[in-house]
Amino acid sequence: MQALITGGTGFVGSHIARLLHERGQRPRILHRATSRLDALAGLAYESAIGDVTEPDALRRACAGCDVVFHVAAVADYWRADPAWMVKVNVAGTASVLAAARAAGVRRVVFTSSAAAVGLREDRPADEQEPFNLPVRHFPYGYSKVQAEQQVAQAVAAGQDVVTVNPVVILGPGDLNMISGTFIVQTARLQWLTPWTSGGVAVTDVRDVAAWHLAAAEHGRSGERYLLSTANYPYRDWFNLIADAAGVARPIVYTPDALLPLSVALVDALRALRLPLPLDANQVRLGGRKVYFDPAKAWRELGPPRYDMAQSVSDTFRWYVAQGLIRPDALSRLIGAAGRILGQRPHPRPA
Repeated sequence: MQALITGGTGFVGSHIARLLHERGQRPRILHRATSRLDALAGLAYESAIGDVTEPDALRRACAGCDVVFHVAAVADYWRADPAWMVKVNVAGTASVLAAARAAGVRRVVFTSSAAAVGLREDRPADEQEPFNLPVRHFPYGYSKVQAEQQVAQAVAAGQDVVTVNPVVILGPGDLNMISGTFIVQTARLQWLTPWTSGGVAVTDVRDVAAWHLAAAEHGRSGERYLLSTANYPYRDWFNLIADAAGVARPIVYTPDALLPLSVALVDALRALRLPLPLDANQVRLGGRKVYFDPAKAWRELGPPRYDMAQSVSDTFRWYVAQGLIRPDALSRLIGAAGRILGQRPHPRPA
């Protein structure tokens, strides 16, 4: 199978490339001439220079391919220009689909996001739940909704496309720190890490890569699959991270009543162009249980191999090895204050 991966130098794309390499295949990677290739170190792959905003480059990249994994997207939406995000996530998806059609590609696996799926208050949402957040508050999710509309049009015209919708992804190799800030900030702030009444759905990148390959092999065209491992209340989630990092568990609860004030504060700090690991839209969701039901993906694509305790532990160790988590004056001060106040770490998992 000759596979093209758009976004192959990124977190998810590089893990798909690594899995294909382990299976004896040599994937083709679409990347800019200036792209960092660190995530592909040690892999045999073929370079296709260009990006998803360049139709000619896409046509050349798709030539001779059986499958296209369209992973490229602007995912760090809190740091991105909204117009550029729409151009890449929506117009880029349309261009990839057109290029794959023209090249006679058998199947496209499109990496959407759970952010394109609506939320429910009574139970975890499944693939049938339509997007129901205010567009102005969550433009990234809406850009993925629009991209899925491009996919639906292509499928209606006879193109074979499978959509996968990953939740928050952890795991080794998150060079751009898309979701890794959960771990980096908790390791630094320790017992002072704030948590809210909401919750989060999470999964490991290695399972996400395996599910992509399963979607290419036996996913159903026109279907979407929520890729998730577990739903956690934020308190449990931050406790899990703190235990993996060997720091005291967080004790700072932020009541829902304070979330509007937090939103205003984050907006004000971002207006001053201060670098923050989140935006006001993420804060708004702090009081929501952003839970999803992965039963369909588990049934048709297979269950996950990595539980989240292992995923978080592996991710923490990778960040330490990369020098992205290391003691500094603030973390030492917080740790010392915690010990004085009786806030001590739970035993770190083996």
